[in-house]
Amino acid sequence: VGFQPDFLLSKRRSGADNWMVFDSVRGVTKRLISNATDVEATTTTILKSFDPDGFTVGTDGYMNYAAGHHYVAWCWDMGGSNATNTDGSITSTVRANTTYGQSIVSYTGNATAGATVGHGLSSAPDMIILKDRDAINSWRVYSSEIPNTQHLILNDTNALVTGTHWNNTTATSSVFSL
Repeated sequence: VGFQPDFLLSKRRSGADNWMVFDSVRGVTKRLISNATDVEATTTTILKSFDPDGFTVGTDGYMNYAAGHHYVAWCWDMGGSNATNTDGSITSTVRANTTYGQSIVSYTGNATAGATVGHGLSSAPDMIILKDRDAINSWRVYSSEIPNTQHLILNDTNALVTGTHWNNTTATSSVFSL
């Protein structure tokens, strides 16, 4: 792909299958499914490595099923390396590409309304996609184009959902609120 990907979204095109999500912050053995509410799974057979010019797949059917099946993969370069971010009330691990305004953020929640998480960017994000990795919950989507009292659900076809997921607070140039 011309770079070492830090974020990979992949799907088998020649049949019904899940959307696989991998990133360099969590590591190649950690898989999420973006069209489901599943918890994060650990697997060593789907993705083997992020390489200097792409990635190496394993033997699992999600990305290397059999001859004759077609796959697609979108890859993002988040730049740099993982860094600890203490901008918010919750410490996060971030890999950010400030040139393109994108980052991968990992953190452990504390069940406190109003907690904030540093995102590693130098300006407020226009969109945040959030997934609770160890609980069966939907993927929440923040957008600067909708009120901070609402969100979208990535793995659903519903319209806007009203709730306090973002603590009714607009993301800033350093943090987003929970």
